Amino acid sequence: QVQLVESGGGLVQDGGSLRLSCAASGSIFRINNMAWYRQAPGKQRELVATITSDGSTNYQDSVKGRFTISRDNAKNTMYLQMNSLKPEDAAVYYCNANVMSYATFPRGMNYWGEGTLVTVST
Repeated sequence: QVQLVESGGGLVQDGGSLRLSCAASGSIFRINNMAWYRQAPGKQRELVATITSDGSTNYQDSVKGRFTISRDNAKNTMYLQMNSLKPEDAAVYYCNANVMSYATFPRGMNYWGEGTLVTVST
């Protein structure tokens, strides 16, 4: 009933920039907290950044000052602007959202996107 679709991944050079998007669709009443996670090969999935419905943000220490999370509530879309990318940022980036749909109101449910691959070349 609710789908999250990421886009914007790709190949970028060390020091380059990318902007990821996560579009939510379906029978959505309200989207609560949203987040970006990433998972590099052979590593566990880790939290990168979070944003509340009113725009409060938090970041993993390694991306502070380089990444910016934002959202457009009117478009049910979240973004991740990634600047000064490093090889260690290479991973599959996943969108996560707690969504209150009309079917589950007033309960929110957690959804994941399929992921978008970010590759950083040296």
